[in-house]
Amino acid sequence: MRLAIIGCGITGAYLAWKLAPHHDVTIFEKRPTIGKVVCSGLISERLWNFVPKKEDLIENKIDYAKVHFGNKTKTVKFKQQMHVMSHAALDRYVAGLAEGAGAKILYHQKIDKLPEGFDRVIGTDGALSTTRKLLGLKEPYFRQGLQFFVDEKSPGDFVDTWPVKGGFIWKIPRGDRVEYGIMSDPKTARVQLDEFCREQGIEIKNLQAWLIPLGLVTSNDTRVALCGGDACGNTKPWSGGGIIWGLTAADLLLKNFPDFQKYNSELKMRFGFKIWQTSLITSLGYFLGNNVPWLLPNQREIDSDFILA
Repeated sequence: MRLAIIGCGITGAYLAWKLAPHHDVTIFEKRPTIGKVVCSGLISERLWNFVPKKEDLIENKIDYAKVHFGNKTKTVKFKQQMHVMSHAALDRYVAGLAEGAGAKILYHQKIDKLPEGFDRVIGTDGALSTTRKLLGLKEPYFRQGLQFFVDEKSPGDFVDTWPVKGGFIWKIPRGDRVEYGIMSDPKTARVQLDEFCREQGIEIKNLQAWLIPLGLVTSNDTRVALCGGDACGNTKPWSGGGIIWGLTAADLLLKNFPDFQKYNSELKMRFGFKIWQTSLITSLGYFLGNNVPWLLPNQREIDSDFILA
């Protein structure tokens, strides 16, 4: 079959790597280079269940998080160790696997209509997915991500987080530097981050922004599928992470390929209720932590990818 994949992020590259040995795969990438630049890149070691492990991508390893509710701090230990890495470098690594398997990557490909002459089209083109728009689908709910870095040696094995209304602020040690960021409502995120940094005496430099979609969206066309974390709004409600959920969705697509209707059904079964359920749990956790923190355990262990299996 002739397959078009729109977007060469990690999910698009992963699908191309898996499909290219059996089909004629072309990836349409709108930018001149590969790699999502603005992203925390805090990814569980479950990543290596999908792609061969590449140790030199890892900048730091994280075992737990400190969650600061006012003057009360709770500890959350991760069942899977979290690896800090460059999302852009990870994208390029997996794109190399795809090219090695025979996939073609075309650059500077701004899509204004679905590619013609292909048996199937897969949209993995990020939070503002053109594929989603061309299909006339609803838009997911968007949260704002903001990020900046401070030059400071920080080899620690934990992250700090501060819940705020609508999301949280984070501090991630990346070895030679520290990352600060926020995920919150687009209308309030910058104000919340500015206030936090004033209180902490932190200077914001070179602030970068991106959108984080939430709310599962599936295709209405039997020849076209949406896949990945961002393109179909399949991101974790508690952290905004989309890599592991996106790759899990990709495996569902591969399992059902070329039947996109069956893929959509399994995707909804796997993630639809989970997104709604964990959104409620996240909101409840923030409410309890900010109002009655003594009701929460001082330490607990979680699966950072699937809080509820």
